[in-house]
Amino acid sequence: MTKDSTVERKERRLSFPSAWLIVFILLIIAAILTYVIPAGAYSTLLYNEETGAFMITAPSGDESEAPATQQTLDQFGIKTQLDKLVDGTIWKPIAIPGSYERVEAQHQGAVDVVMSTVNGIYETIDIMFFVLILGGCLGILTYSGAFTAGIGALSRATKGKEYILIVAITFLISLGGTTFGMAEETMALYPVLVPVFLAARYDALVCVTSIYMGSTIGCMFSTVNPFSAVIASNAAGIDFTSGIFWRLGGLVIGLIIVIAYILRYAKKVKADPTKSIVYDERHRIEAAFEQKHEVQPLSPRFSIALIVFLACFAVMIYGVINLEWWFGEMTAVFLVGGFLIGFILGLPEKVFFEEFINGASALVGVGMIIGFSRSVNILLENGKIQDTILQSLISGVGGMNSYVFLIVLMFIFLILGFFINSSSALAVLTIPIMAPLADAVGLPRELVISAYVYGLGIITAISPCSLALITCEMVKVPYVKYVRFLMPLLGILTGLGVVMLLLQASLG
Repeated sequence: MTKDSTVERKERRLSFPSAWLIVFILLIIAAILTYVIPAGAYSTLLYNEETGAFMITAPSGDESEAPATQQTLDQFGIKTQLDKLVDGTIWKPIAIPGSYERVEAQHQGAVDVVMSTVNGIYETIDIMFFVLILGGCLGILTYSGAFTAGIGALSRATKGKEYILIVAITFLISLGGTTFGMAEETMALYPVLVPVFLAARYDALVCVTSIYMGSTIGCMFSTVNPFSAVIASNAAGIDFTSGIFWRLGGLVIGLIIVIAYILRYAKKVKADPTKSIVYDERHRIEAAFEQKHEVQPLSPRFSIALIVFLACFAVMIYGVINLEWWFGEMTAVFLVGGFLIGFILGLPEKVFFEEFINGASALVGVGMIIGFSRSVNILLENGKIQDTILQSLISGVGGMNSYVFLIVLMFIFLILGFFINSSSALAVLTIPIMAPLADAVGLPRELVISAYVYGLGIITAISPCSLALITCEMVKVPYVKYVRFLMPLLGILTGLGVVMLLLQASLG
């Protein structure tokens, strides 16, 4: 028996669950929870532009209207400023404190599990299409040899200083995370940067952590992120700049910790590839990102094509920050960019479309797992148990010591972040209920915002319902190994969150 066959048998024996199996297990667990956890809901309030009034939706589903005045908000115990609801700053239904009621059980059976996967795909079709169009662009760049030539040039430019890639990428993406919640947009970077990191003799896990933890640490210490810190502050009735310098200080410290953690591992892998946590998967990863053409010189035509491709990222980021773009506009940018790249490279029409489709087909699996991951949350929403989980978690925090309350609150947000992985949805559901609890223990409300972003950031790093599972599927890294690698880092960041909260409460 050869050494290679022995290694292959060992790899099969130690194989970890695939992303598909993990999602399937989560779906079954979510369905079972709808039979175990009682159904319940809070009443919600939302401004209706057509009628100029508040639409109140009771737990039973009955709807009624109320005058859109500050007096109405005060009556319901909602401290949010009226103009934040009227001008659309808060665009999702906001939970009414003290309105939780048990409702009729909505058990999710086998049919519901199947339909949730279909509906998950429907709800994420914009993200899936974005991924496919991106794959098409990469397909034509790879076929032409431009992508390979660009990677070769970058590898030569950073030779001996490859660590600069880790520092620069993690830092830049963290800025995107803290300012505009850069998360889904990073999916476009993995097919581009994994080959670069592999060429630098790092492993795929270094690339994943640099990108994903860059985004996560930025979101964990959000400063002006409209989808978390800003919308949560508005829901709490305070200015989003309250506590911002504490979160900024946490970002600096957290970023240093993350970069140091990645560099330490990267240095070890580069010195001895067998130290890589994903060493057993190296053949599969390399096969997924192998360059199928001989490396060519970086010609002027290749350079222009790559500049256009990079310009698509710049335009996308500008549009998201300044023009309120989302996946429709982002996809359009890369669609136009793909046609321009094909024209610049001089590809014949038939070759262009064939390679564009080939590139898109390579990411079909990633697109599907995006929809399947969303199906877990759909089951929990349809089963009406998310509000019950929230009500159960906050029922025991009244009368706590203020410092203990803060720490418990962060962990409550961490738990809720698993079940509600949308930062804006979690904010409008929980903050109106949590903010008055801070008043009761004599703490300023900005501490609730800090606890919210810290807890959500920690669970986002590893939750299979977030982008973590999707990212691992995209780069062929086993999700279980990714989580194992991150656990020490998350322990450190959890401690940092606790320390920052206590310092803010004591000195702020």
